[in-house]
Amino acid sequence: MPTELQELVDTAWEESLSGQNSLPLADVKDMLDQVGIKLPNHKVRDVVQDLKNKGETDGEFLSKSGFEKLCQSLTEGDVAKTFKTSKQHDKNAEKIQGALGAQHTVLNEEQAAFADWINNNLDKDADVAHKLKLNETGSDMYEKMDDGMLLCKMINLAAPETIDERVINTGKNISIFKQHENLTLAINSAKAIGCVVIGIDSHTLNSSQGKKWLILGLVWQLIKMYLFKQISISNVPGLINLLMDGEDISDLMKLSPEQLLLRWVNYQLDKAGSTRKIKNFNEDIKDSDIYSDLIAQIAPKDAGVNKFAMKKDDLTERAEMMLEQAEKIDSRAFVTARDVVRGQDKLNLAFVANLFNNHPALDPPEEEFDIIEETREEKMYRNWMNSLGVKPRVNYIYSDLYDGLIIFQLMDFIKPGIVDWKKRVKTPEQQSKLEAKRFQEILGNCNYAVELGKKLNFVLVGIGGSDIMEGNKTLTLALIWQLMRAYTLSLLSQLNSDGTPIVESEIISWANKRLEDGGKNISIKGFQDKKNKNALPIINLIEVMKPGVIDYSIVKQGDNLSGPDCLSNAKYCVTMARKIGAPVYALPEDISEVKHKMVMTVFASLMLADLN
Repeated sequence: MPTELQELVDTAWEESLSGQNSLPLADVKDMLDQVGIKLPNHKVRDVVQDLKNKGETDGEFLSKSGFEKLCQSLTEGDVAKTFKTSKQHDKNAEKIQGALGAQHTVLNEEQAAFADWINNNLDKDADVAHKLKLNETGSDMYEKMDDGMLLCKMINLAAPETIDERVINTGKNISIFKQHENLTLAINSAKAIGCVVIGIDSHTLNSSQGKKWLILGLVWQLIKMYLFKQISISNVPGLINLLMDGEDISDLMKLSPEQLLLRWVNYQLDKAGSTRKIKNFNEDIKDSDIYSDLIAQIAPKDAGVNKFAMKKDDLTERAEMMLEQAEKIDSRAFVTARDVVRGQDKLNLAFVANLFNNHPALDPPEEEFDIIEETREEKMYRNWMNSLGVKPRVNYIYSDLYDGLIIFQLMDFIKPGIVDWKKRVKTPEQQSKLEAKRFQEILGNCNYAVELGKKLNFVLVGIGGSDIMEGNKTLTLALIWQLMRAYTLSLLSQLNSDGTPIVESEIISWANKRLEDGGKNISIKGFQDKKNKNALPIINLIEVMKPGVIDYSIVKQGDNLSGPDCLSNAKYCVTMARKIGAPVYALPEDISEVKHKMVMTVFASLMLADLN
């Protein structure tokens, strides 16, 4: 039986290349677009070059089977990237044959560690009590995730209150339709908090599809997000101690959680008088000595922790004794002795993050300083960019956009082909080693980004490349908003039969017509209309789109609702929108406070779901 992807390829091939056996390489991007795989031009060029290098093309042509194989690897690759393995683990792994010869590896130790985390963190949740405990190996995880409940609960652990739990379909035997609703809700909510879920839908997540690597890739992203959410200056002001000479607090904001953890370990090792330094979570920790020093340094004085492990010659015995010390401070999690000795990267990262969360052992700063806290708006923009799979991942929008490369990737999503990657863009690998020249090359990137913004009809009065490079907050936010708006509208215009651009007035007209046709006595004048404050226009629109889906006993009614009632409705409508397939990034507060820009994206996302 052909898969959904094979059917898409067959349809696109029949429409464009009927009767032909091969596809010109120049047309690969157009065909990928038809199949629904949107890639920026530079990525397509890289993919085509890779096919040529591997000898998988016939001159300047690609066979149909070769194109199918390419589509399969691209749709599965984005999430699978978060779950790469190495040959040293092959004996303790399950090999899974994907479509068209692709092979995926599921590491048994990661599966077991993730299952253990789920058991420990959801054991008191009555809604999923009938699913737990997952068995020790974690092999039953996939089937137990089929109804989406565990994933929804994990998302709320990673980012509390992302999902309004009143919306989750619960119970021991929910229908297939309600299972798919939960999975759709989980996927759209994972996107909203910055997970990469490209190539995943409610069908590919079902255990009957056998795509365990996709589930584990998503589960790892959520666990990592849960572990990393504490690692910020607002939660642990003592992180200020990790500043190097000549740095200020904004330099800490630029660091990823992984980089902060490496600094933290080295800081504690230095305090412990160790000469060792850690650069990674694999090779450097295999002998357990760094861990023994670290645990002894951060443990409370009365914990009874010792460093006897360092006297053991056998590395596995040494790792086991070290983990016994971790247990004394309630921090034995994620790794076994074998995972340490093998340098299992993901699980050792999780082990260190858990140690930090339990025992940061950082003195509060000696003098007061202004904490730079990420605003709601900044966080939402960051999550949006990360969910699209931009590389590298964005940690702090003002520093991470400084070289223009993230902006170019976003522009290529909005209008594929607009960026001239070969002639106009300097990537880090191409930039000069001389600081003065590199400065000019990066400024050139930023000036080019402004030039392209004008081509996309952005309003960029007073914005120059130097503003992006220097991270000017007001002007950077203005640019990112226009990128997000253009991206949202570009998705809608792709659904227009003639591809013509959609304008905001059309979204308002669509919403009002749907409400009127559905017999709802409500309409909006625009996205700034104060009627949006109570979320009732959106709630009624969702009901018109999917009759019977809204539980009106939950909805607060009336024209003069209190602030808490408006927020309650907003929380409900954001989660309901995601449940019916709308990729909403906005937060409930954006609706109850009528932040008109974000309100526009909610209506646009609903229109997108409706047209789809």
